[in-house]
Amino acid sequence: MTLEYLREYRTYFHVSQSYGISESSCYKGIKSIEDTLIQHPDFALPGRKALLKSDMDYEVMLIDAAKTPIERPKKNTVQ
Repeated sequence: MTLEYLREYRTYFHVSQSYGISESSCYKGIKSIEDTLIQHPDFALPGRKALLKSDMDYEVMLIDAAKTPIERPKKNTVQ
């Protein structure tokens, strides 16, 4: 249930409908799993100071996401 919520960006309502439970039960279950994962040390992220102190080499990737016009068929005007 939690994996479906995290991977598919589904709402609590839609996930709960898939499992035949109430929306509030779905929320409580997912929130419980998320809180457990947050507390586990394997999922801990370093703080801002640790990132600034580290001598890590960062690879930068630039993605061009500019808008481009789309050719659309012209509407036929009947006169």
